[in-house]
Amino acid sequence: MQTTHAEIARPAQTAQKKWSIAEIEALFKLPFSDLMFRAQQIHRENFDPNAVQLSTLLSIKTGGCTEDCGYCTQSSYHSAGVENMKMLDIDEVLKAAKAAKSAGAGRFCMGAAWREPSENDMKAVVEMVREVRALGMETCATLGMLNDEQTEQLRVAGLDYYNHNLDTAPEFYGNIISTRDYQDRIDTLERVRKAGMNVCSGGIIGLGENLTQRAGLIAQLANMDPYPESVPINNLVKVEGTPLAETEDIDPLDFVRMIAVARITMPKAFVRLSAGRGEMSDAVQALCFLGGANSIFYGEQLLTTGNPEVERDRALMNKLGLYPLTEKH
Repeated sequence: MQTTHAEIARPAQTAQKKWSIAEIEALFKLPFSDLMFRAQQIHRENFDPNAVQLSTLLSIKTGGCTEDCGYCTQSSYHSAGVENMKMLDIDEVLKAAKAAKSAGAGRFCMGAAWREPSENDMKAVVEMVREVRALGMETCATLGMLNDEQTEQLRVAGLDYYNHNLDTAPEFYGNIISTRDYQDRIDTLERVRKAGMNVCSGGIIGLGENLTQRAGLIAQLANMDPYPESVPINNLVKVEGTPLAETEDIDPLDFVRMIAVARITMPKAFVRLSAGRGEMSDAVQALCFLGGANSIFYGEQLLTTGNPEVERDRALMNKLGLYPLTEKH
């Protein structure tokens, strides 16, 4: 397989530590300044501390998903006002990819709302991956569960990253989703890794999980061998019509701690500040970057939820002295 942009950007991984849930809980309980100092030290050892990887996410197939994920607006089980729409055609996808590239994004992610892709779905997605990669962008896809044949198709097309989030700890997973087992997610990630593609996998906090379960999610990710190249950390976006709409808000500093712990336990991964960023103040986002976040979703919309506008993102990055990873400094 040819070398990807991601492999060039990411430092080589050495033998990694195996983390116990108790050790990770202890990190969460450190005094805030100690935790941030440690995370920032590790971040600087592995990355340019002021460079941020910019990704744009496009929903290529929206709504009608047959999974019952409690947080998701696209589930056919919920009434969150998201229509079941047909897949975008390739011209629409390429137009969005070109706009994302011109706005400074280095990675283009394509997401589809289904349990797993059909044969016809795969034909369309493979063409999209090839054409987007031909633009000189990193490519990422999130398409649900995959089999061996599908992972091979994506590898041959040149997909750089496959996203498949674990969402939460194994012991809390059944509180959120009943239509898919935790092992199904692990199996798909193992197939992606076996095929030679980079793994993008993270989770969501604010689902009602406790600290031990939050640490359990980090342990699942950090103890993969190797751990994911990209780790998106999402703050639950509560939408009316979904089962988790009335879940209690988490303290913003708890979210910052999650970022810092992800950075410490997965020192060479891109830690992405993902869903929920639109509700965060500039100060909270600044703390996330200080805690080791070095990737964001960039643009006006994620799959179906809003995201800070490009102008706001650029203004914040300028204020903090941050710049896109694709720019030379």
